[in-house]
Amino acid sequence: MMIVGFDEAGRGPLAGPVAAAAVILPPDFPFEILNDSKKLSEKKRLAAEIQIKEKALWGLAFVDHKTIDEINILKASLLAMKMAFENLLQKKDQWIEKNSLAAADYSFENLQGIADGTFVPDVQIDCQAVVKADSKHFEVMAASILAKNERDRFMIECEKKYPGYGYAKHKGYPTKEHKAACHKLGPSPIQRLSFSY
Repeated sequence: MMIVGFDEAGRGPLAGPVAAAAVILPPDFPFEILNDSKKLSEKKRLAAEIQIKEKALWGLAFVDHKTIDEINILKASLLAMKMAFENLLQKKDQWIEKNSLAAADYSFENLQGIADGTFVPDVQIDCQAVVKADSKHFEVMAASILAKNERDRFMIECEKKYPGYGYAKHKGYPTKEHKAACHKLGPSPIQRLSFSY
């Protein structure tokens, strides 16, 4: 049975999108480099990301701040996971061929999803929610690393577009600096207006 790990980054921030990843790891993956993304240094996260993207089957997706305001952050997080899985499926056949794998081993009948948290995305495979899965299951650890790195990069780019908010530093999380900038400058173009600041 193959495991697909799901995780997101960016549920707590006051600005920017939520990012999600879905990852299947091959048996020969260097699992020792993985951990919950929050427990890894930036250097180790970025190094792990290179290995994940090179060796694993993965998908990534964003759901933007406007959609978060429209449907709420939980639904947006689950939508991002679903979209990440759809992105992964688009690459599946190419990955199987590249790695000379047996396609039957990667059929839906053999896929089991594990999502970090208490809810599961609406995907066409059996999926279970596991609290703190990002510190228990390697596939979810890998997903957490990809989601966090991708979202961090997005927020660093937003600092260039919208200077003064400190996005490169706090990535949109509710720090004193971020809240002070919002009160001084007003909400930025990527502000989640359904969140209080």
